[in-house]
Amino acid sequence: PQLPRANTSVQMFLAHLKCKHLPPAASASSPEGKAEMRNSILAQVLDQSARAQLSNLALVKPEKTKAVENYLIQMAWYGQLSGKVSEQGLIEILEKVSQQTEKKTTVKFNRRKVMDSDEDDDY
Repeated sequence: PQLPRANTSVQMFLAHLKCKHLPPAASASSPEGKAEMRNSILAQVLDQSARAQLSNLALVKPEKTKAVENYLIQMAWYGQLSGKVSEQGLIEILEKVSQQTEKKTTVKFNRRKVMDSDEDDDY
């Protein structure tokens, strides 16, 4: 069902998904049901351009896409979204997730000492 863009509409939609009157295909216990539930929540919180951008990202970086989707679902769950997220809003969320998951590369040289009888001559 089409819901208005109000914060309470997302919460009502999430409550509707939790309801026990869902069809068996949409039950949260099956993997298909979980994917369907995720997609329906994301369809409610993302506008068309942001959804297209997220699907393009899924082709290149699926693990980052999962993190962004989880972040969006969590924000919707706690009522932190005031409307649909635009493409620009998605980019900001993506930057935030990228900063949190950024890997810091360090190089450590492990020099081995060779047992040498003329050790003093090396200097």
